[in-house]
Amino acid sequence: MSLAIRLHVTSTTIFHYCNNTSKKNPFSHNCTKFKANPIYHFDKLSHLVFSHRKKMSSLTSSRGSCGLTVKSSLIEPDGGSLVDLVVPENQRVAKIAEAETMAKVKLTKIDLEWVHVISEGWASPLRGFMREDEYLQSLHFNSLRMKDGSIVNMSLPIVLAIDDEDKEKIGASCDVALVGPNDDLVGILRSIEIYKHNKEERIARTWGTTAPGLPYVEEVITPAGNWLIGGDLEVIKPIKYNDGLDHYRLSPKQLRDEFDRREADAVFAFQLRNPVHNGHALLMNDTRRRLLEMGYKNPILLLHPLGGFTKADDVPLDVRMEQHSKVLEDGVLDPETTIVAIFPSPMHYAGPTEVQWHAKARINAGANFYIVGRDPAGMSHPTEKRDLYDPDHGKKVLSMAPGLEKLNILPFRVAAYDTVDKKMAFFDPSRAKEFLFISGTKMRTYARTGENPPDGFMCPGGWEVLVKYYESLQAEDGVQNSAVLSAR
Repeated sequence: MSLAIRLHVTSTTIFHYCNNTSKKNPFSHNCTKFKANPIYHFDKLSHLVFSHRKKMSSLTSSRGSCGLTVKSSLIEPDGGSLVDLVVPENQRVAKIAEAETMAKVKLTKIDLEWVHVISEGWASPLRGFMREDEYLQSLHFNSLRMKDGSIVNMSLPIVLAIDDEDKEKIGASCDVALVGPNDDLVGILRSIEIYKHNKEERIARTWGTTAPGLPYVEEVITPAGNWLIGGDLEVIKPIKYNDGLDHYRLSPKQLRDEFDRREADAVFAFQLRNPVHNGHALLMNDTRRRLLEMGYKNPILLLHPLGGFTKADDVPLDVRMEQHSKVLEDGVLDPETTIVAIFPSPMHYAGPTEVQWHAKARINAGANFYIVGRDPAGMSHPTEKRDLYDPDHGKKVLSMAPGLEKLNILPFRVAAYDTVDKKMAFFDPSRAKEFLFISGTKMRTYARTGENPPDGFMCPGGWEVLVKYYESLQAEDGVQNSAVLSAR
């Protein structure tokens, strides 16, 4: 069952500081009325079996008659091709020399994470920080309209804020250089447009509330300038963090290449920002089983933890990555059918609005299945004792979101600890009293207090990583408290 919605778009005119802006912008500013394809859909797995078999039967060999080259790209990137904004190596010296003559805008650490996201094509077909027309479409429609009238999902504004001093320094310039937090040259923003940063509107429409205490708002938006600058991005060289984890930061192109190398015929993605417990593993393994039953021969799991900004009480990225590696070492997930990589996006904790971004980005990485569970991208209300979002709205929104029709959404069943079988299992309402729900908060409390969770909740190697992390925090707190007492 699907619901067809007719969209009518009237002609609009967008003014830019530079006359050549509209030539480089992939989105149409002047468009006649059109009828869109249906933009809402309900999750149906069965139709993909036929699609898969048809695609497999039509494959041709690039190795002659002896072998078949299986391509995993079952889903095209948004816009038809992946955006790659990193300057070729043989052009970098010239670009650097040119950038040195430009007005400069300094990036924060989180701005740099967004540069990383844009430059590798996670936000394809976006080619830079949003100009005002793109920003308004994202903010009000959660999508962008292409020149041909098609819709791509873009639920989060990807913008760069500047202050009055920066705006004055830029003046009438068409291009600006971007420098990193350490004053190193990062890239060039061309054919720029500067427009007003209405923070209250941005916050209200992204989070559905302006309550104090929203982590991304307090970290990024509140201290930001009152202007936004958009334009076409050129990045001098690939973004690296030199934190020992760069080998996990595979770009969408690198991931697609790896799916091809493994001859995947389906790719299912699992987004998380917490350690992996056996309930998560149950969901991922069960998804692979379902895909095999549908007729796929080699479904590959993309275990894809978020690697950008997270709130202070979340487990840090390096600890999570060590924990994930133990999950594979202990055989909870099969290394042969699992790829662990870091998704470089910052975290908004914006619930149903943000989960669309998480799903859309995985389309560009080549995933054609996306696992979604309870309250994705959600958090507790910052001032009240309740969830900020309805826990079921994320998966409902994903099944209807404009621009996500080609991605198959897999709402997963609730997993909990079965106190009878002493393992994580799918919740059975008929035996509700025999199940124990262990939230992320409860899990962190266990680790912090040194109390072991029930056997079968998490693999021993992974749990040991968490316990050591929280022990190190307590040791640091003890040192700091001793220093304070000594100072007195």
